[in-house]
Formats: sequence, structure tokens, C-alpha cells
Amino acid sequence: MQMIIPAIILAFASLCTLSAQATPSNNHDELDRLLADKGLMMQIDQVRHNVSQRASELVVNAMGFLGVPYKRGGNTAETGFDCSGFVVSVYRQSIGLLLPRKAEQQAAATQQIDQSDLQPGDLVFFNTMRRAFSHVGIYIGNGKFIHAPKPGAEVRVDNMGGSYWQHRFDGARRVRATVAEAAQTPVAASFSEIPALR
Repeated sequence: MQMIIPAIILAFASLCTLSAQATPSNNHDELDRLLADKGLMMQIDQVRHNVSQRASELVVNAMGFLGVPYKRGGNTAETGFDCSGFVVSVYRQSIGLLLPRKAEQQAAATQQIDQSDLQPGDLVFFNTMRRAFSHVGIYIGNGKFIHAPKPGAEVRVDNMGGSYWQHRFDGARRVRATVAEAAQTPVAASFSEIPALR
């Protein structure tokens, strides 16, 4: 699996050379043919399927925590969660990735993406305490995210389009496997070969 990414890069580099001589309409066919010749098409599809499956598992696991009470500093279902503790727990239990503990640290350790590029499993950040990245949740699709909102509340799903969240939106981030190099579980080791969760 570790050889897939360099092979894909080589295939794309070869395509760039070919595309300089080809017409734009032939580029897609040439890429498919080149990838098929190198035996990479099936491997690319498998990686895509594995990443999609992991994102789905992560969202399903996150939904399993609905109703767990908020607790400042909490990071287990038994004791309750705060926002960043919830994210850490879901990522660790779902795919074996160990994220930083605080929301602002999670923002710093992940890749910034456009809101229009959000995929299930990505992180969404909000300014809820008059400071950047003071709140985090996990995007689940269709403009919705799951999070541990505040004291007295429980893990729940909210709509990012609601005026409260829309006005406090601080950005979207994608988790890269490299943020979890400290995690030594077998799941983390196999997932670290995949460049991004999507």
C-alpha cells in the first residue's frame, strides 16, 4: 500500500508529459489507460472505497454518542464530553487516530478546506467564546454537524445554516493521518498510508 502513492504520482507526472502533446479531450482517456496499464486503477478504487468506508464508520460511531451529557474536560461516554474531548474520542475509537486535546490545537494540526469542500468526518470550528476555534464538531453531511455543545446539554446534531452557527463559523478542517503518528494502534498504522480522510 505504501507504494501506491508514489506510483500514482509517477503516473500523473507521466500524464503531464503526455498531455503536452495531446488534445484536451484525450487527457481523461490517456489517464485511464495509463493507470490501467500500470495496474493502478483497481488500487485507486480500493483506496477510495476504504477512505469512504472509514468516514462513514466515523460518522456512525459519532452518532452512537447522541445524548451523552456535556462535561467540561470530559473525554469518555461514561463521564461525558466537552467538544474537543468528543472529537478526540470519536477519531480514536473509529479509526485509531490520536488528535490533540484542545479545539484550537486540533485546528492547527489539520488541513484547512473550503466549506464547500466539506465531507463527512471533516471538522468544523466555531468562535463561541470570543476567540478563534473555541468550539469544534464533526461534519456529518447535508449541512449538519454533531458536537458536544455546552454545559447542561448533550451530544446532538445541529444545522450549520442556523443563524447562531452561521455567524460563528470559523472554518473547516480535514484530518490528515500524519497528525496521529503518535497513535500506535494497528488501525492507525494501516490508515496512515492513506493521505486524507475522504
